[in-house]
Amino acid sequence: MISAQPFFRRALLIGILLLGLGWTFFSRVTTENAAEGRAPAPQAGFPAPAFELTDLDGRLVSLTDLRGRPVILNFWASWCAPCRAEMPALQAVADEYAERGLVILAVNAAFQDRAEDAVAFVAQNGLTFPILLDRDGQVNRRYQVHSLPTTFFIGPDGLIREVVIGGPMSSASLRVRAESLLESVP
Repeated sequence: MISAQPFFRRALLIGILLLGLGWTFFSRVTTENAAEGRAPAPQAGFPAPAFELTDLDGRLVSLTDLRGRPVILNFWASWCAPCRAEMPALQAVADEYAERGLVILAVNAAFQDRAEDAVAFVAQNGLTFPILLDRDGQVNRRYQVHSLPTTFFIGPDGLIREVVIGGPMSSASLRVRAESLLESVP
């Protein structure tokens, strides 16, 4: 007599494998979804979420308006020691690469910081790149920033090339990443 037990084991194993393959197929993030900006989290290879914030002079800055230019997007606060330590390196890279089209934007977590402290820090350190104020934390949430500093390297096509969580980053490290972004400029 032929035992039915091996047949049921195989059928069960095949069923589990098919369920796993089905789950993998239906839960994946497709290239089409990434191109439409429906990324589950801002990460390398996905579009940088659009935003508009005001700078320290009250001017509106839109990430969408910078399409076609490489962008280094840094999230920081004046009370954050690593943030403070990497600002001179960001300024050096901003000065060095501005003529080649690189844009550096520093988003101050103003919902966790005092705007007057950010303004004082910027003045004290002679920062000249745009400092944007995220007063309600909306942009920090959209980028899922959970620790400061966090820096996004965005290509001219609007895709995130790299995310660095923590710091401080050195001038050399920033230069390598800036050069990589600039290589992708058409």
